[in-house]
Amino acid sequence: MLEIGTILLAAGLGSRFGAAPKLLAPLDGRPLVRHAAEAALGARPRPVVAVLGAHAAAVRDALAGLDLVRVDNPDYRSGLANSLRAGLAALPATCTAAIVVLGDMPRVTAAHLDRLAEAFAEASAGALEPPAAVVPVQAGRRGNPVLLNLRRLGPDIARLAGDHGAGPLLKGRPDVLEIPGDPATALDVDTPDALAALRGQRPAETRPRAAFASARHRSEQ
Repeated sequence: MLEIGTILLAAGLGSRFGAAPKLLAPLDGRPLVRHAAEAALGARPRPVVAVLGAHAAAVRDALAGLDLVRVDNPDYRSGLANSLRAGLAALPATCTAAIVVLGDMPRVTAAHLDRLAEAFAEASAGALEPPAAVVPVQAGRRGNPVLLNLRRLGPDIARLAGDHGAGPLLKGRPDVLEIPGDPATALDVDTPDALAALRGQRPAETRPRAAFASARHRSEQ
């Protein structure tokens, strides 16, 4: 029985965005981080662990009323890797895999997360070696969110340092399952200009594809 949890990374400073807290910037009447949290909660994997750090009190308020496990990471300044480990530590030990969601990707939907979980389950059924990860690919580039097989990657994640997620661990590995992405899986908000451009788009323009047909194992290009 596969158990999959979700980690929402919402601890970063977002320094490229300027002085204002990036994750609290409004889009369609809601803070960016709330878009990401609601997408995670709309998907099937449970629990959803939100890792807080910079502007923790304000981000906590932005997530009020949501059924999240909230974890404070006082060492968030040391980088994303530390927050990822904090989130993983809050998941039940029985979790086989974790989907990692970034708080600054407001067009990612529950369907994106469910697609990762379904692809992992299908690839794991009867397999001697389930994939180490499942990642979306859009226009030849890997995006987010991603699913990490904790049984395969747990020790490597424990050694990560700095402002790096799992990307360096997955680079060049032949046991990563790539599935079709779409614009939403490649769209994060790093600057005020990026947010302004996003405000001019409709959510439907980044709606996920339904097909899994081209999912396959291959190394990163």
